[in-house]
Amino acid sequence: MKFRSTSKNPHLKPYASKVCDAAHAVAQIRNGEHVFVGTGCAAPSALIQALESMPSPPADVELVHFFTVKAFAHDDAGRSTTRFRHRSFFVSNDMRAAVKQGLVDYVPISVARVPEMMALGRIPVNVALIQVSLPDAFGYVSLGVSVDIIPAAIARARLVIAEVNPAMPRSMGDSTVHISRIDHLVLVNTPVTEFERTPVQEDNVQRIARYIAGIIDDGSTLQIGLGQVAHEALQYLTDRKDLGVHSDLISDAILPLLANGNLTGARKTSKPFKIVASLAMGSRELYDLMDGNPLFSMEPMDAVCNPTTIAAQHKMVAIAQAYSIDLTGQVCIDQFGGEFYSGIGSQGEFLRGASRSPGGKPIVCMTSTTEDGLQSRIRPSLLAGEAATIARTDVHYVVTEYGIAYLFGKSIRQRATALIELAHPQFRPELFAQAQALGYLSADQTLQNLRAYPVEDELTITLKDQRTVLLRPALSSDAQGIRDLFHHLSEADVYTRFFATCAACPTPKCSACAT
Repeated sequence: MKFRSTSKNPHLKPYASKVCDAAHAVAQIRNGEHVFVGTGCAAPSALIQALESMPSPPADVELVHFFTVKAFAHDDAGRSTTRFRHRSFFVSNDMRAAVKQGLVDYVPISVARVPEMMALGRIPVNVALIQVSLPDAFGYVSLGVSVDIIPAAIARARLVIAEVNPAMPRSMGDSTVHISRIDHLVLVNTPVTEFERTPVQEDNVQRIARYIAGIIDDGSTLQIGLGQVAHEALQYLTDRKDLGVHSDLISDAILPLLANGNLTGARKTSKPFKIVASLAMGSRELYDLMDGNPLFSMEPMDAVCNPTTIAAQHKMVAIAQAYSIDLTGQVCIDQFGGEFYSGIGSQGEFLRGASRSPGGKPIVCMTSTTEDGLQSRIRPSLLAGEAATIARTDVHYVVTEYGIAYLFGKSIRQRATALIELAHPQFRPELFAQAQALGYLSADQTLQNLRAYPVEDELTITLKDQRTVLLRPALSSDAQGIRDLFHHLSEADVYTRFFATCAACPTPKCSACAT
């Protein structure tokens, strides 16, 4: 590896005494210390490699991190080769094998609350290993593509070691650290890790993405998150105007919207005309665009994910990808099949914030079945090993490839009915019978719909008073609305519609109208 010398980096000259190699820097770590490791595509790989390669590593060291990308090695059998215990707030690809090997303590916590816990000392940090840009003329380095929870870790650490990388973009916003706060500088000259998402060709995922895009209005502010479906949905927004971004994470998915003029931030309430985020995970094209660009405001996670700030945004849209949901609306996003998988991230803050945003939309999405098609992700109850990471009280929109359900303010019966219609048709009869056995559905209720929601039959019309109305097929979950409509009809209208004189609209009749 070739390092750029301090003579070629004039702003480093005043700090030449801090410059050392990675092995010398990590040798300053003491027995029993808690070592924070930088996040995402800014994980300090050279420092991690030096730490893992120490001939006599310090005893009882714990590595603390949100998530890393391609930073920890595995053997040919896919087993983690890390020599340390880890405390992780997210189970990424780097950590899944280590979790199975019993080397990781997963902490189920919103990452937005981690800075608070660090400040209180409940999540201890003694050393921080980070990656930064070159310093400017005033001695400030940028945290680049990962601001995240790093400022909180730096504030608590007795020892801060930084890889200084000329390839790291100088992101704008609240993303700088003065070099005087860094104890050791390790000069590297390597590409910043890029994160490439494989385009998803599955019809189910694309259908979900189109459903989500269909309920995103002009002027919405978007939170994208880590889930694949949310990123796929952005490709269907090229006819929208004045979209904004206030998100924990951004990726290459925003680039076409920027190039096309859809993403202006003009209607954002907080920091209009700015793309606000805490992490960037994408290609060099994204990183180059961020470099010195005031369009981007990279900020600490606890600031970006403040529910009050989120709620103040105009038409805030938060998209969370889940693994399973039960018929009452409880959602699991960090476990599947009894194994920890991914993490809580900041979805709770964004979903709650979006729910209080004027015109906001909190969206939970998932495919209706597991990848092999053998299990329904919509269940009567969450399974053992599946925690309710999003409470049913916080769930509003739920989307699968079979349509959209709105659950907020709905009864258990209404929720169960709506969610069964989002399940794969082969699982609907069983779910219906189980819901009746649990008392969620009445004995006289019948299962009507066994096909995908016919979105192609939806029609938006403009009334004479210029109000816009969506006309759509009725669902089983619309039964109460059909009953309410019935009781607003005159006797003549009832006779014309039902060819009978009747004073009541019992459940079977409502269900028959919702097909």
